[in-house]
Amino acid sequence: MSDISFPADFLWGGAIAANQAEGAYLEGGKGLTTVDVIPHGKHRMAVKLGLVDKVGIAEDEYYPSHQAIDFYHRYKEDIALLAEMGFKVFRTSIAWSRIYPNGDETTPNQEGIRFYQDLFSECKKYGIEPLVTLCHFDVPLHLVNQYGSWRNRKMIGFFERYARTCFTEFNGLVKYWLTFNEINILLHSPFSGAGLLFKEGENKEQVKYQAAHHELVASASVTRIAHEINPANQVGCMLAGGNFYPYSCKPEDVWAALEKDRENLFFIDVQARGAYPAYAARMFADKQIVVQMEAGDREILTNTVDFVSFSYYASRCASADMNEGNTSAANVVKSLKNPWINASEWGWGIDPLGLRIAINTLYDRYQKPLFLVENGLGARDVVGEDGDIADDYRIDYLREHIKAMKQAIGDGAPLLGYTPWGCIDLVAASTGEMAKRYGFIYVDRDDAGGGTLNRLRKKSFYWYQKVIASNGEQLD
Repeated sequence: MSDISFPADFLWGGAIAANQAEGAYLEGGKGLTTVDVIPHGKHRMAVKLGLVDKVGIAEDEYYPSHQAIDFYHRYKEDIALLAEMGFKVFRTSIAWSRIYPNGDETTPNQEGIRFYQDLFSECKKYGIEPLVTLCHFDVPLHLVNQYGSWRNRKMIGFFERYARTCFTEFNGLVKYWLTFNEINILLHSPFSGAGLLFKEGENKEQVKYQAAHHELVASASVTRIAHEINPANQVGCMLAGGNFYPYSCKPEDVWAALEKDRENLFFIDVQARGAYPAYAARMFADKQIVVQMEAGDREILTNTVDFVSFSYYASRCASADMNEGNTSAANVVKSLKNPWINASEWGWGIDPLGLRIAINTLYDRYQKPLFLVENGLGARDVVGEDGDIADDYRIDYLREHIKAMKQAIGDGAPLLGYTPWGCIDLVAASTGEMAKRYGFIYVDRDDAGGGTLNRLRKKSFYWYQKVIASNGEQLD
């Protein structure tokens, strides 16, 4: 492997999201957003799946997003720590409701704009390139209550206005953009993914794919707008990645895995190729879906992304007999347990070779530059008596996945960069926990909202510092 090396301009960094880190949920003119009404604890999954009649804030529930890790007030301290590691890129998101508190206003909130201008300027001060997601599981709650969120076509116009504001106000500060985070997750976690709540007896698949159409048109439209405002802007889509392996070589299992892969890749097929894939017609017919399109939609969809970004935590397994009883509850994307690999405490399979497979699959399919924008190990970290945090398990996980990236580069895949998830500990999107930590930087915060919020460097902090300084050569 010694003759394979990372490109000299490879973008090493890390990733967070506004809704899991910022806190300050009503400060600076911000409006309520979908994540602000997703509680920690036993009611969390029902809300995430859109299985409740209405959403709101209950006095007897704890909402982790309300303070999160207080990045809103501590971003200068945090960016300085990222710079100390040598970050070349920092992925974060903009809270839509900081810019348009209700989502349907005609004029933006200047205080929100100033916050992000200051944040991105702080990154640039250290030579860190911001990679910014416009919609990271984060829809203004007013748009859910008033319009039904993405089931309503009016959302396209609201999103276009929001995106145009961002491209204009942060022009010169941000050139790497992502439209929707893990866009395929709306199929698996409809409320957290797209703000969808379901009515009794309606065809949920119809609602989800109509919402998906609106997001795909919105994504393509704002890609065009970004290029109009500044041709140097680079816009990507974002997939919750990881291939489905057939559980056996039984042909029915192989077909089941192909169908599950298509279910996820459908979105990227549209965003990267500019049209609905041929297999969609059969899929829609089988699910009794009729997607309402307007004249001009197909033309808008031809505005394809510049690069394909994706998350990779684990591969998955599919069989013809998959059902509720035999799939892992560890993730909203259901999978059979793979007997050939180990798993994290939360049941996520650890499969570095699966990353190489995923990268090759995506490049074979799209022939566009790729960007791995989430990858990491959620684990419980223990602070030693001397303040040290020996997270060797995280180092081992990341080392093997970096080796897999290197092999994929050797296979010919153009990889732009790597931003491991939760580079600073934050609220886990899946469970709402702080205990499920991903970061190089420890945040003193517990699942009930207690703690000092103090930041501590973990062992992995110093390890990743060396990885970046050596451009991926020093992995020990």
